[in-house]
Amino acid sequence: MSRFYYYLIIINMVANIIASVPAILLHFHNDGSVMGLLLSIPAGVLLVILYTKFFLKYPGKTLPELLEKTTSKWFYLPFVFLLAVLWFVAGLITLITFTFLLIRYLSPEMPIILIALTLISAVIFGCVLKTERVLYTVEMIMIITSPLILFIFIKAYSSNSLNWDFVKEAALYINQVPNWHSFSACFFLFLGAANLFIFNRFFKEKQKFGKKQILFIVILSIGTLFTTYFIPIGFNGFEGINELVYPWIATTDSIRMDYFIVERVLFMFLLFYLGIAFLSILIHWYAAAEFLKFTFKLEKIKYKDKVIGIFFPLPIFVGISLYYVTVLTEYQLFQYSSYFYDILVFIFPCMILLFSYINRRMKNNEFPSKN
Repeated sequence: MSRFYYYLIIINMVANIIASVPAILLHFHNDGSVMGLLLSIPAGVLLVILYTKFFLKYPGKTLPELLEKTTSKWFYLPFVFLLAVLWFVAGLITLITFTFLLIRYLSPEMPIILIALTLISAVIFGCVLKTERVLYTVEMIMIITSPLILFIFIKAYSSNSLNWDFVKEAALYINQVPNWHSFSACFFLFLGAANLFIFNRFFKEKQKFGKKQILFIVILSIGTLFTTYFIPIGFNGFEGINELVYPWIATTDSIRMDYFIVERVLFMFLLFYLGIAFLSILIHWYAAAEFLKFTFKLEKIKYKDKVIGIFFPLPIFVGISLYYVTVLTEYQLFQYSSYFYDILVFIFPCMILLFSYINRRMKNNEFPSKN
C-alpha cells in the first residue's frame, strides 16, 4: 500500500491519544474498559480490512462518485451531506480539545477565541487545496513531528516513574463486562480508513493489501491502545485516575529530560502534538468540504469565470467552531464526544451493507436512470 494510506490510518489513531478517548477509557477503568479495548481491536481491524478491500476495487474513485453511479439522487445527496456533518464534527472535537489544552497549559491569559482562530486559520485554507497537496502537507508534518513524538513515548516506557504494578492491577479487570462507551471510543481510532471515502481519488494505481499490511495495522492498533490506556495508569496509579481531565498531559508532565534545553517533556509534547492535531483536523475538514462540494455542486458556482463556491463552507466551519469553543465546557466536550463515538459504532459497520450494494450494482452495470 502507498505510504499515504498509512498516514490516514496512523493520524486518526495517534491524534486521539491526547483527546477525549483516554479520558473515556479511564473514566470506566474499573467498569469494563479493558474488555472494551480488547474487543475493539478485532472489530476495528476487520472494519479497516473491509473498507480498504472495497476501495481497492475502484482505484481513483470516491464514495460520492460511486453512490452517484449506483443509487438514486434522493438517497445519495442526503447521505453524503450526513457524511459531511460527521467528518466536520470529528475535526471539531479535535479542534476544541486542543483549544482547551492550549489555554490551560500554554497560554492561560490569551482569549479562547484568539486561540481557536489561530488553530482554525492554520487549517481552514487547506480545505480548498487539491487532494495531492493535502497529502503532501500531511507527509511533511509527519516527517517533522513523528520522530520526536516517538522519542517521547520511548522516554515514557523507559522512565523509572512508570510503575508496572499499576498496569498489572489495571489488567486484572479483564474479567469485567465490556463497557459500551469504552468500546466505541476505541473503535473510533480505527476509522482513519474511512477517509478513503474522499482520499481514494489519490490512489489511482492498483495497491497491494495482504497479510503483512494487516499485521502492521494489528500491531499498530495494539500498541496505540495499550499506550493510550495503560501508560497513564502506570504513571498516575489506578485509584483516582478517572479524575484526570487530560491523563496524557499529567503523564508527560511526570517525565523529565535532564540533558536537554527544555527539561519538562510536557511543553515539547504539546507543541509537537499540535502538529498531529493540525493534520487530524485538516483531513477531517477537507473531507467534509469535499462532501459539501459534491452535495451542493459548489464547483459550479462561479463569478467572472472563477470558482467561488468551494469557499462557501469555510465561513460556516469557522462560525460553528467559534460558537462551540465558547459555549462548551470540558465536561460537556467529554460527554458529547462519547455520544458521538457511540453513534459512529452503528453507522460505519452498516456502511459495509452499502458497499455490498454498490459492488452488486457496479458488477451488473445496472446504473439507475438520472433523476
